[in-house]
Amino acid sequence: QLQAYGGGLVQAGGSLRLSCAASGRTFSRYGLGWFRQAPGKEREFVATISWSGGSTFYADSVKGRFTISRDNAKNTVFLQMNSLKPEDTAVYYCAAEPTGIGLDQVSVYSYWGQGTQVTVSS
Repeated sequence: QLQAYGGGLVQAGGSLRLSCAASGRTFSRYGLGWFRQAPGKEREFVATISWSGGSTFYADSVKGRFTISRDNAKNTVFLQMNSLKPEDTAVYYCAAEPTGIGLDQVSVYSYWGQGTQVTVSS
């Protein structure tokens, strides 16, 4: 029900824009988030946005470089990633949580997309 796309290979310092489109149901009242998982590591929080878009929260590691946004009319969430670093390399997942607040815990998210690979070369 969530489809993430937009990943790819980029050089350090470059930019990518991830998108996540929902189908089958509307997520306009859900908080939406992005998480990532590097090989051999646990899935970690990247960014989240409240149902209205009025509140956003970022992991310290991406603050000032990544921007999350959403378009409820299109049932889509975006992640603009600038100034990418090799340590940003991971599979990126979008997810939806029912409180609508926009939370950073993996466990509260009930819908997950399939992930899109982001690779940043040095």
